[in-house]
Order: sequence, then C-alpha cells, then structure tokens
Amino acid sequence: MKKITSVHTPSAPPALGPYSQAVASGGFLFVSGQLGLDPATGKLAGPSKEEEIEQVFKNAGHILEAAGCRFEDVVKCTGFLTDIADFPLFNTIYAKYFREPFPARAVFEVAALPVKGAVAELEIIAKMTDNLSM
Repeated sequence: MKKITSVHTPSAPPALGPYSQAVASGGFLFVSGQLGLDPATGKLAGPSKEEEIEQVFKNAGHILEAAGCRFEDVVKCTGFLTDIADFPLFNTIYAKYFREPFPARAVFEVAALPVKGAVAELEIIAKMTDNLSM
C-alpha cells in the first residue's frame, strides 16, 4: 500500500473543512484549491481582484515549498473564476509564476467559491523530486 502524507504550512491559510492543504503520494503532490485568503488575517486579500488572485498563487507557492516543490515542478493546474471576464487578469498573474514548458491547465467559470466574495481558486498537481522522503 502506498503511503499518503499530509502537507501543512502556517504560511498558507488553514483548510476550511475536513481536508489537507495538500497530500503527497506516489511521487506527486496534490494541492487543494487555494483561495486568495491572507493567512495572517483569514480574510480575502484586496481590495483589488489583482491582489486577491496574486494571493491565490502565493498561498499555493507556500504549500509547494513546504513539500520541497517549486512552480517548475507543477504538471497540472485547475483554475476556478467566479467571472470568466477575469481570465486575462488570471493569465497575467499566472505567467509570473509559470514558465515553459507550461503545466497542463483548465480554467472554469463557477457560480461561487467557498468563501463569500472570493473571485478565484487554484488547485495544483506537482511532481515531487526523487530525494524527498514524503
């Protein structure tokens, strides 16, 4: 049986329910959907959409780092936007964190996200390096 290890860092917001910030298994890291919550306050970063979406990526980055990964290790992303009109802004911020070869990706418009007023969420799958013990 393969081992599943929970990953947690205080540098990212705690899980809002019965799930892990991320789990490592089979050489991959599965990062739960990250919202634009400021881990220090528990409130959405802002006041602009740009600040909130930037925080989404910062939170995901902290979790990747806690597991010994980087954005370069990401193989798949799924983005969720409450307004698909924010897609160009999401892409601009995304391009700050990812370089070629870009991960596989999907982005969807959704009716709502778990925190009232949130505009974006991002989940990630990353390949873990072979020298990690997770």
